[in-house]
Amino acid sequence: MKLRALALALGFLIDMLLGDPHSLPHPVVAIGKLIAALEKALRRLFPATPAGERWAGGVLWLLTVSISGGVPFALLYACAQVSPWLRLAVESLMCWQILAARSLRDESMKVYAALKTGNLEKSRYAVSMIVGRDTQYLDEQGVTRAAVETVAENCSDGVIAPLFFLALGGAPLGFFYKAVNTMDSMLGYVEPPYKDIGFFPAKLDDVFNYLPARLSALLMLLGGGLLGMDMKEGWRIYRRDRHNHASPNSAQTESVCAGLMGLRLAGDAVYHGVLHKKPYIGDARREITPEDIPLSCKLMYATTVLMLLLCGGVLLWL
Repeated sequence: MKLRALALALGFLIDMLLGDPHSLPHPVVAIGKLIAALEKALRRLFPATPAGERWAGGVLWLLTVSISGGVPFALLYACAQVSPWLRLAVESLMCWQILAARSLRDESMKVYAALKTGNLEKSRYAVSMIVGRDTQYLDEQGVTRAAVETVAENCSDGVIAPLFFLALGGAPLGFFYKAVNTMDSMLGYVEPPYKDIGFFPAKLDDVFNYLPARLSALLMLLGGGLLGMDMKEGWRIYRRDRHNHASPNSAQTESVCAGLMGLRLAGDAVYHGVLHKKPYIGDARREITPEDIPLSCKLMYATTVLMLLLCGGVLLWL
């Protein structure tokens, strides 16, 4: 447990220093390629009916998580036979690859930098790299809002939930979770051609994110308080708006962020050319500005440090 805590801490420090260098191969990219290959193969094997595609999605899910968790498990087991310190070094690198705090900050700050130039098209392109919605219709406030929402939501999906599973079962369970989350990102849409093949990946992502999303919200509330934000308003909006999303998990951290920062987030959005009517999250106590992007990143980092301290404390105590 102590070595796992150390691997977590080292992985986080490497992420803080290096982020995700695009010149290096990344395991999550490999998971994405695996998902794409399995989708193509299973669509040929199963009937092109709603039931057939749901079965294909279920098989795809089982194969992907088995491979994604099994490969790092076997590698770490082999390292442990040589030396526990070799295993620690390799698992630390794996933890780095699983965590996405620096990457989330860097990509959102690209949106901020583009907004500061006043070039709306450049800003729309920058935010299109980190959101799933169509961005060509967004004005400056819409671009800013999309970036802040992404930081708030992915604080849970990209940082806190991975830390939760890394603490629970080390790098193999961490990669298991990344596979679950990547499948939802690639297949979890309600429009064709993903509606049926993405059914099980989307539902199971909801299951595995249920506890981490709520833990993320509470830690974000505390992190906001440490940063001098309005905890009372954050708690109020959380209690009121935490279910204002089709997903049972996405609005957990978004509602806390909206309340802490005094913003109104969410609302209608266009995906693949289709307008989706969505409720708002939070109250517009003030207008959103580009400066809210770096502020949301500070909130994300405060939440991350609290989670790291919590995980480390529990592992050391055990």
